[in-house]
Amino acid sequence: MLHLVTGGSGFLGRLIRRELLARGEYVRVADVWEEPERHPETEFSFCDVRDRQAVRAAMRGVDVVHHNAALVPLSKSGKAFWEVNVEGSRIAAEEAARAGVRSFIHMSSSAVYGAAKEQPITLSTPTCPVEAYGRSKLASELAVREICNRFGVQLIIIRPRTILGPGRLGIFQILFKWISCHTNVYVIGSGNVPFQFVHARDLMDAYMLAAARSQAGTYNVGTDRYGTMRQALENLIGYANSRSKVLSLPKALTIRTLQILDLLRLSPLAPYHYLTYHKPFCFDIRHVLQLGWAPRYSNDEMLRETYDSFLGEADNADPVSTLSPHRKRVNESILWLLRKLS
Repeated sequence: MLHLVTGGSGFLGRLIRRELLARGEYVRVADVWEEPERHPETEFSFCDVRDRQAVRAAMRGVDVVHHNAALVPLSKSGKAFWEVNVEGSRIAAEEAARAGVRSFIHMSSSAVYGAAKEQPITLSTPTCPVEAYGRSKLASELAVREICNRFGVQLIIIRPRTILGPGRLGIFQILFKWISCHTNVYVIGSGNVPFQFVHARDLMDAYMLAAARSQAGTYNVGTDRYGTMRQALENLIGYANSRSKVLSLPKALTIRTLQILDLLRLSPLAPYHYLTYHKPFCFDIRHVLQLGWAPRYSNDEMLRETYDSFLGEADNADPVSTLSPHRKRVNESILWLLRKLS
């Protein structure tokens, strides 16, 4: 079968592509940039998902679409969130149906739940995003669901918790840098709230099991071993033999300050970060376990591995990764001053 991976040059797209190739599948990547290390047996189609003609061309002969092309919170893309995440997804689903694809697998986000009061979150928990990125991801889900239902295309939706693993940088690069420099790190409020991550390898295992099941469905994916945000940070500091401490910041004042700094473009943190990371957030994953999936990594184990990966790559930055928000280093902006004062 021929698989199309939109956003196939990004962090998740690359992982999906590699899993498919390892299984002997044929893969075509659709993206706005091509990475030099692309597997020689992988086709590449230059494609912006907002360009219907380019999407239509990329869909020719495709059996399964893995839709990952999206703008992420770190990009702070404003109205472009809607253009790419919603309208781009709509175009991808419509052209997939037009091309007669068998299955459409849509990578969504836990951001569709916002700061849900119900914990752990189940598939019946109401979606209530609290910022532009989350609203765009929920709208994209609704758009592709309507199209796939109308044309009889099998739809699988994956909602991962915050992803960790080797090569995952983005906002975590700042955390890891501060810990490695023995700088204090901060939580909004006490940090004593349950908080769940997912390792990229575990996500790929669940993803491939859901894809192989050949049945429409939605899957919320996270580890089954996690504690509080404060515990995760303190355990990582201990592992790193760092002199850093976890310090609490007042909720209301900190969020308001970060909102102002965000508007002034002085902070790398996006609304998704400062509006949700101090709230409890964990998935009930029983429906994924029923697939025969078992997560291999706990919060602590995945943070340690990602931290070690960061240290190993600290002096060997990949210039290509600057095009992928989750794989690039992030400018600290005004947080540099906080680090110097800590």
